[in-house]
Amino acid sequence: MAYKRVLLKLSGEALSGKQGFGICSETIRTFSEEIKSVADLGVEVGVVIGGGNIHRGIAGASKGMNRTTSDHMGMLATIINCLALQDSVERLGIKTRVMSAVEMNSMVEPYIRRRAMRHLEKKRVLIFAGGTGNPYFSTDTAAALRANEIDAEVILKATKVDGVYDHDPMTHPHAVKYDKLTYMDVLNQNIKVMDATAISLCMENKLDIIVFNVFQSGNIKKVVQGNKIGTLVTK
Repeated sequence: MAYKRVLLKLSGEALSGKQGFGICSETIRTFSEEIKSVADLGVEVGVVIGGGNIHRGIAGASKGMNRTTSDHMGMLATIINCLALQDSVERLGIKTRVMSAVEMNSMVEPYIRRRAMRHLEKKRVLIFAGGTGNPYFSTDTAAALRANEIDAEVILKATKVDGVYDHDPMTHPHAVKYDKLTYMDVLNQNIKVMDATAISLCMENKLDIIVFNVFQSGNIKKVVQGNKIGTLVTK
């Protein structure tokens, strides 16, 4: 394996599949099977999921809602998504734990780093909910934070396209894909990989990011096996 411990970042929107809202059962099962394929190799897996399929904090704020209130709603949306993923992964026979930055002790464990490390050592898929637990921070930043805390070797940024392009490949048929970018390329050119706070945190701690198409079957497994797919963001 090229990596022994990884942090997978999934967007909430990805869970909605083609229906565009909520949780698509077929899509979440597909993601669960991909996670299982990696866990079966002995790779330790952490997952951070956004909540945009239910509520995006910044979107609510743009419509006049108090930003802190809207972000709190977004955190709760991530917990819903994490519970759904936990159920789906465990039905495939893989042990999991959901740990949340927002305490909801009757449903999920509170996030405690030492306990998280122990779960990973026991080969449990660890699903991080509640973002960072603070408003004004995205789940991209939560992914960078948790990845650094658990000593992950790489962040796997799951998208619907096969890497980072100079233009949106959905609307620009001649868009050019980047095989490799530096953190400073992303920051200076305002390339939409992850938000600036997340990129800066990865840069400070020399944590690589691989942006890839999660909807292409087998891609997560290919990444951890060292296949060069997607776009690598590094120093």
